[in-house]
Amino acid sequence: MRLIVRQSHWDAMRAHVESWTPLEACGLLAGKNDSVERIFLIRNQAQSPVRFRMDPADQLRAFNSIEADKMDLLAIFHSHPAGPEAVSATDIEEAAYPVVNIVWSRPRGLWQARGFWIEDGKVIEVNLKLTGNE
Repeated sequence: MRLIVRQSHWDAMRAHVESWTPLEACGLLAGKNDSVERIFLIRNQAQSPVRFRMDPADQLRAFNSIEADKMDLLAIFHSHPAGPEAVSATDIEEAAYPVVNIVWSRPRGLWQARGFWIEDGKVIEVNLKLTGNE
């Protein structure tokens, strides 16, 4: 299992999570098959350093755009500014969509991301493959 992410999308996610620090940031990735074509930066309505709730209006606009462009929701991303480096118990409990969950964290002060598939309380790590900006 893998997700192909363009470098420009990766950089946009990293900038988004950095701009929200010390609060959690969140967003959506859409595309076809396993390749991301578009990123949606969503406001964290929870305004929390340990939780995220996507702003409903932002999320609805993103879902409408994804549908209009005949894409699929491929991933949800959010940050853990103070850790952990993987999905949390809350992430597992609240996983509502059958998509890759990307978690951004800052071990040793540098942002990194890992992908996870969460299904029936089980977590499988997903390979995130970076590509150029075709």
